[in-house]
Amino acid sequence: MRISVTEAKGQLTDLMRRAEAGDEIILTRHGGAAVRLVPVRSMTAMKSRRTLIDTVRASAALKTKAGPDAARSQDFLYGEDGVPG
Repeated sequence: MRISVTEAKGQLTDLMRRAEAGDEIILTRHGGAAVRLVPVRSMTAMKSRRTLIDTVRASAALKTKAGPDAARSQDFLYGEDGVPG
C-alpha cells in the first residue's frame, strides 16, 4: 500500500497495525517513495533465547570452582583454639 505522508498522519495507528500484520506500507512524499513501515522483530525468538541462557549458565558452571560452604567460609580467620589468629 502506498500512502502520502499527509494522509498517513491521520491513520498512523491503523497503518501500524497493518504493517505489524505483514502489509507493506510505503509512505510517499511528492509522489515518490520516502519511507517503508515495517514491524520491529525481536532479534531472537523465545526458544533461541532460552537456548542461549542455558548455554551461558552451563558455561558459567564449568568456570566456577567449588569453595567452602557458607558455614565454614570464615574458618581461616581463626586458630585451632577458636580465637582470631
